[in-house]
Amino acid sequence: MRKVVFVQGGGVGLDQEAAVRRLFEAAGAAVAFDTHVAGRAALDLARDALPRDTFDAVKAAGVALKTKLLQPRGAGTPTAHGPTVPTNYNVAFRRGLGLFASVRPVHNLAGVPSRFTGVDFHLVREITEDLYTASEHEIVPGVVQSFKIVTEAACRRFFGFAFDLARNLGRKTVHCVHKANILKMADGLFLDCFRSVAAAFPEIAPKEMIVDNACMQFVSRPQQFEVVAAGNLYGDLLSDLGAGLVGGVSCTAAANHGSGVTVYEAVYGATHEAVPPDTANPLPLILPALEMLKDFGDPAAGRIRAAVEAVLTDGKVRTRDLGGTATTTAFTEAVCGKM
Repeated sequence: MRKVVFVQGGGVGLDQEAAVRRLFEAAGAAVAFDTHVAGRAALDLARDALPRDTFDAVKAAGVALKTKLLQPRGAGTPTAHGPTVPTNYNVAFRRGLGLFASVRPVHNLAGVPSRFTGVDFHLVREITEDLYTASEHEIVPGVVQSFKIVTEAACRRFFGFAFDLARNLGRKTVHCVHKANILKMADGLFLDCFRSVAAAFPEIAPKEMIVDNACMQFVSRPQQFEVVAAGNLYGDLLSDLGAGLVGGVSCTAAANHGSGVTVYEAVYGATHEAVPPDTANPLPLILPALEMLKDFGDPAAGRIRAAVEAVLTDGKVRTRDLGGTATTTAFTEAVCGKM
């Protein structure tokens, strides 16, 4: 039995959690959850939004499954000193655990209509630096300067991870997405590190692609990609573009990696004010949960995935975002019925 820290952030995450627990039980997944709350779910209980004991538990277990951490009610409302809650809890959670690479599998899910077939690649995003360090200031009124931070150490660590992933997956190419033709120093360093690390993996072909061209290639011939490695900003944009290729954000998963720690997380979450209880699509948490089981080597992953695809292919039980009327519970029970 593998111990996994479950991190609940509130809102539709509560319905997604119930669905995952039901499917794990039905499939006999060998997982024991240690549940913690964070984000809005913790604030609603008058607790710290990012509890230290949660970080300690994840580090000790080495693995977590996480819903999206929702901001408190009224978050982001501007004041004279900026937004009321400037911190993104999901980003802060990654930083607190030292996570540095986010992996998004992008592939077709049977039963979900999409513009392309045969799509099967992994998008790997560096998540510690670039413009997302949010280092910016106002020089004079009306002029703001933001810093793009790129370091050799972070780039080498990131590309080492990306090439290791490609090797473990049996992939033959890694695309580096950059803008070194314009940002000759920042993206130039990023590209130089890619070339240097690639030399240690002679069985994998390194490919370089300017980010504008990468966007065009994503929506014209996505089947050419196997592993795509990008910096924080480009990787964020391409992640959602990749989701759009295979049916939308409900069809994606994310796994964030650090030193000895992996956090599998839902990339979509919402409040119950926006999505009422028991109406949410549970796939945004089911899919990262399946990635986790697959990495564990747990055969329950295959049983659940086959059942999910069978329900989607039948098309009779779908949640509202997929064009149906089914509740979260009804969809979950339909999947259990296919096992």
